[in-house]
Amino acid sequence: MDQQAQRNTEEPNIEDPFSPSDQGDRSLERDLEASLALQAENLTAILLDQIDEAITHYPISKRSAALPLLHLWQNHFGFIDESGIEWIARRLDLNSIAILELVTFYPWFRQKAPGKTIIRVCRTLSCAMAGSYEVHEKFCKSTGIDPCLEGHHGMPTSPDKKFSVEFVECLGSCGSAPVCLVNQDLAERVSLEDAEAIIKKYS
Repeated sequence: MDQQAQRNTEEPNIEDPFSPSDQGDRSLERDLEASLALQAENLTAILLDQIDEAITHYPISKRSAALPLLHLWQNHFGFIDESGIEWIARRLDLNSIAILELVTFYPWFRQKAPGKTIIRVCRTLSCAMAGSYEVHEKFCKSTGIDPCLEGHHGMPTSPDKKFSVEFVECLGSCGSAPVCLVNQDLAERVSLEDAEAIIKKYS
C-alpha cells in the first residue's frame, strides 16, 4: 500500500463544516440579520412615541393601525425596507405578509430610497391639458431620468441620487395648473422655464 492510500485509510472522513448547503444556510441567516439591522435598528424615541400614540386610536383592532404606521415609517426614513415591514408586523402582532401586501398595493409606499428632492407632477385632466406632460419630461431630461420610466414602489431617480420624479394624480389645485409638489412645497402654473429653475434651486 502506497503512502497516499495509507493516509486515505487512516485519516477519518471529517465533514466539511462549510459545505455548500451550510454556506447557503449561513448566507440566508446573514441576509436576514443584515435586513433587520437596517431601519429597524435606527428607530428614534420620537418615532417610537408617534407609533405608540397612533396605535392608541385603534383599541379594537391593532391591524387598523398598519397604514398610519407605514406612513410614519416612510415619512421618517424616506422609504420602507424589509426590516420595517417585519418590525411593524411584529408590533401589531401580524404576519409580515399582512404588511407587505399593503406596501406593494399602495403606490405611495416605496421600498427603495428616493432622491434627495422628490418632484411629483400632477397628470390629471386640468394639469395634463395645461402641459404637465411636457413639464414632467423637462424635469426628467434635466436630471438625467428616462421620462418613460415608471417606478414600481420606487421612484425613477437621477444617477446622482439628487432627484426623483414621478407622475401623481390630482394635487388639489386644478385652477393653477399645471402643478407639481417639490418635496412638501406646491409649485403652481409651472412652465418649462420654471421647471429648469426648480432644478437649479434644488441642485
